[in-house]
Amino acid sequence: FFQCDNAKGLKAFYDAIKFGPNHLMVFGGVCATVTSIIAESLKGWNLVQLSFAATTPELADKKKYPYFFRTVPSDNAVNPAILKLLKHYHWKRVGTLTQDVQRFSEVRNNLTGVLDGKDIEISDTESFSDDPCTSVKKLKGNDVRIILGQFNEEMAVKVFCCAYDEEMYGSKYQWIIPGWYENLWWEAWINSSQCLSKNLLAAMEGYIGVDFEPLSSKTNKTISGRTPQQYEKEYNARRGDGQSSKFHGYAYDGIWVIARTLQRAMNYLNATNKHQKIEDFNYSNQKLGNIFLNAMNETRFFGVTGDVVFKNGERMGTIKFTQFQEQKEVKVGEYNAVDDTLVIINNSIRFQGVEPPKDKTIIQEELRKISLPLYSILSALTILGMIMASAFLFFNIKNRNQKLIKMSSPYMNNLIILGGMLSYASIFLFGLDGSFVSEKTFETLCTVRTWILTVGYTTAFGAMFAKTWRVHAIFKNVKMKKKIIKDQKLLGIVGGMLLIDLCILICWQVVDPLRRTVEKYNMEPDPAGRDISIRPILEHCENTHMTIWLGIVYAYKGLLMLFGCFLAWETRNVSIPALNDSKYIGMSVYNVGIMCIIGAAVSFLTRDQPNVQFCIVALVIIFCSTITLCLVFVPKLITLRTNPDAATQNRRFQFTQNQKKEDSKTSTSVTSVNQASTSRLEGLQSENHRLRMKITELDKDLEEVTMQLQDTPEKTTYIKQNHYQDLNDILSIRNFTDGKDGEKAILKNHLDQNPPAQWGSSDPSRTSKDAIEDINSPEHIQRRLSLQLPILHHAYLPSIGGVDASCASPCVSPSASPRHRHVPPSFRVMVSGL
Repeated sequence: FFQCDNAKGLKAFYDAIKFGPNHLMVFGGVCATVTSIIAESLKGWNLVQLSFAATTPELADKKKYPYFFRTVPSDNAVNPAILKLLKHYHWKRVGTLTQDVQRFSEVRNNLTGVLDGKDIEISDTESFSDDPCTSVKKLKGNDVRIILGQFNEEMAVKVFCCAYDEEMYGSKYQWIIPGWYENLWWEAWINSSQCLSKNLLAAMEGYIGVDFEPLSSKTNKTISGRTPQQYEKEYNARRGDGQSSKFHGYAYDGIWVIARTLQRAMNYLNATNKHQKIEDFNYSNQKLGNIFLNAMNETRFFGVTGDVVFKNGERMGTIKFTQFQEQKEVKVGEYNAVDDTLVIINNSIRFQGVEPPKDKTIIQEELRKISLPLYSILSALTILGMIMASAFLFFNIKNRNQKLIKMSSPYMNNLIILGGMLSYASIFLFGLDGSFVSEKTFETLCTVRTWILTVGYTTAFGAMFAKTWRVHAIFKNVKMKKKIIKDQKLLGIVGGMLLIDLCILICWQVVDPLRRTVEKYNMEPDPAGRDISIRPILEHCENTHMTIWLGIVYAYKGLLMLFGCFLAWETRNVSIPALNDSKYIGMSVYNVGIMCIIGAAVSFLTRDQPNVQFCIVALVIIFCSTITLCLVFVPKLITLRTNPDAATQNRRFQFTQNQKKEDSKTSTSVTSVNQASTSRLEGLQSENHRLRMKITELDKDLEEVTMQLQDTPEKTTYIKQNHYQDLNDILSIRNFTDGKDGEKAILKNHLDQNPPAQWGSSDPSRTSKDAIEDINSPEHIQRRLSLQLPILHHAYLPSIGGVDASCASPCVSPSASPRHRHVPPSFRVMVSGL
């Protein structure tokens, strides 16, 4: 019964039953619809049916078709072979793509049962009716790499076109589809798709087809005495130019199955009931029908299609695997269902990559770590910076008794160096990541490096600002002129700043400690070309409220920097270089501020690039620490080498006072002030002003005395003889009145031209009123100078650091520099209010 028309096929079967002789068996049934109807009705006639071409899985239901057998393997027979292939290549994750046809759906459902419990996951099941592209996209979206397809040739062309568009082909994907398509099957359907032929062939390259083996590849002789190869040769010779069918070997073996079944039945009847023969069979003889059924089920022999064995009516045959290679099907292996063995022909199967595709995207997490050469280079720079800091520390300690270093607060300088070295040390900790230390150690480093950098920053700049505050307090607060600010107080200020840091850091650690977090980035292709994807991961030190804590720290450090800028501005006019670091503080704050802002911004933007981030952070710390230490110590080192005393001397202070007298304006010159007590500077200026006022008062008293002495000749002679020479001596002193020789000459010429008159003589015509109005005449000036200058010379000058009455040379303070203790007697004298 080879009719595919249901009506004609059923009519032929019923005509044979009704009008023909009693048939022992039914051989045939090609079309599934006709075969299934006939097979379902055979139980009523006790007839056994044997098909050689019906592969539909529906006929495997023995409850519905108990008398049905077939020599061709069912479509479901490929599923155990597929299972074996999946295990061979260790594919544990697959997806299915099925055309909405009962035949394919049944195979897919059976495959699900076969794979169940075999440690193979069906990650996605897709089906389609006409357009498979949507289903193909879903498979790709679910990262399905091994696709098991069930569809006909027409849909296969559409599927591979969609696969090409979605790039689901090549070394990363493996398609397994039915292998029963006709030779060059795609050529008949290529025009019905929108895919170019070359694109279709590119997507098809490497697919694996699964189908039953038409003829055995073994060279053993079959039950007919021929080998499968001899049979095929004779078959081709007899068919001539006729069309070949892949079922001819199963039809040939089917005839032998019927013959062996009848032989077994006859042997059984002869052994059990000698009076009954197979000729006695009729459609109502159920006993003989069961004998035929059992005899066929026990039939086993080697035919041209391989071992012919039935299991519950299903043929346990051989399944072949073919691969599409260079536009042709190539056999690459076969599966023997009887022995449950898979044989892959050596070097016949070709994968698009260097190895079989993975069943899913293998995600290999790769820690983005800091490059060891980069870490080594920056560590070397850090070590050089620490060596430089150590050199500055040695220089500071060795020269701590030098006036230049002593006036610049050596203990505070040591703290600045200590803060810089702590900042340098934090670089080593910032470069340690998961490639060097464990996760637990990394989490500890998150806290340690934050503490070290914070404390180092505060120590360095806190000490710098503290000693600047002392200079500010001395020069800007007059009330503190008698008070000494010791280093212990400055240490207390730095300790207070550090205490604020510790409070912030302790609260941070207790309330919201830093933890190790891992940030995962998008997958990247493997640089080596392997069929894996790299997912970069990066370690961070973070907590829940990271922004808040960083804001608190930045705000505190910012206020500290503003305080330093204020002190630098306030002390910018301090005239002693050893005390005035305002310029260098300003430069340090500027550089550190700019670099920190730039470094923080760039570090945030490059958080996914650990090498760049570490390089930026390390260079910022190295630059800030180095520039700060150099600005503090390099000028001192240069000054100490070239002119150690210049930096400890006060610059010349010039001040002027305009007197409100109509008769004269007296300019004031500059005086050198000993550096031993700079805190007394403003006090000395106030004392100087007070003494000048005192001199003015004494002038008035001297005027009265002078007027009284005009009537005493003997006094006049004594004064003239004893003090006129003193006046000439004073006028001959070098640098008198700011060292201007011109003024000395003018005054001397004036005296030469106007010799002093006899103090005892008086003009009778001059009245007392004229004497009072002529008090500023040259005669009166000469008289006053003759009395005032000796008094000033011996009494006033010691008060301003001049000549003491008991000194033969200029008096200097005990703390003055040795090179100033042997100055020649020439010195400057301030004369005011004359």
